[in-house]
Amino acid sequence: MIATLVQLLLLAATLVLAFYFLTNRRKARAKAGVKLGFVLFIIAAVWAVLRPDDLTVLANWLGVDRGTDLLLYVVVIAFLFTTMSTWIRFREQELRYARLARAVALQSPVLPAHEAADEETASK
Repeated sequence: MIATLVQLLLLAATLVLAFYFLTNRRKARAKAGVKLGFVLFIIAAVWAVLRPDDLTVLANWLGVDRGTDLLLYVVVIAFLFTTMSTWIRFREQELRYARLARAVALQSPVLPAHEAADEETASK
């Protein structure tokens, strides 16, 4: 009974995430590969919730004792991938902002206050 309730809650959470991701396409702006990976992740999540014994069989086939251990390893790898991806994206964005700031600075230079005052007195 409890296992069925947990399965229902996990399936509901997975479906809510899938619905949110697929309906907010403009906000996500994800590439096709990311969307395909997310759909595969959803399918794997549903499969692991509905058939946990299959996960244990797969884990044993891969040389891991339990399915939960395999799941933990996959989650750690996914977390590392997400962290690295986010770090790279922020670094690229920071570089773009620096280039933009340089371009704006070159288009409209502002003289320091003491140089501007010297130029005004020199032109009079």
